[in-house]
Amino acid sequence: MASIYDFTVNDIKGGPVALDRYRGQVLLIVNTASECGFTPQYRGLETLYEKYGPRGLTVLGFPCNQFGAQEPGSEQQIASFCELNYGVTFPMFAKIDVNGDKAAPLYDHLKKAKPGLLGSEGIKWNFTKFLVDREGRVVERYAPNTDPANIAADIEKLL
Repeated sequence: MASIYDFTVNDIKGGPVALDRYRGQVLLIVNTASECGFTPQYRGLETLYEKYGPRGLTVLGFPCNQFGAQEPGSEQQIASFCELNYGVTFPMFAKIDVNGDKAAPLYDHLKKAKPGLLGSEGIKWNFTKFLVDREGRVVERYAPNTDPANIAADIEKLL
């Protein structure tokens, strides 16, 4: 099975980012949307990033428009929205699909590594979260309604 570090994704400005650059860090990978009921979780994700970033946590946000068309904007609009409304400073990436034939290979890897409820691999909604340890192993998957603050204890264990 591939490692999380084997993938390259595009940042929100379209430039390639090898995930190998995050080797040795704890990662919280989240599919995001700007017009979702869970959108206020951006604030909680930023809080985690600010609190634990100095100790080795990086939050990676991947906008996705597959659920209720709740991420209709361009990458520039998404970046501006996140910064202005939630003060997001954690890395954001280009809009992707997380399910289906056009799903980003990173998300195919995450879903296989940590299936959801009853073994289902598909992402069910915006703000599904994957926690990755310092060795690049996917250790936990959290439902969209899991408040970022409720992940803090699991992050602490990995730091």
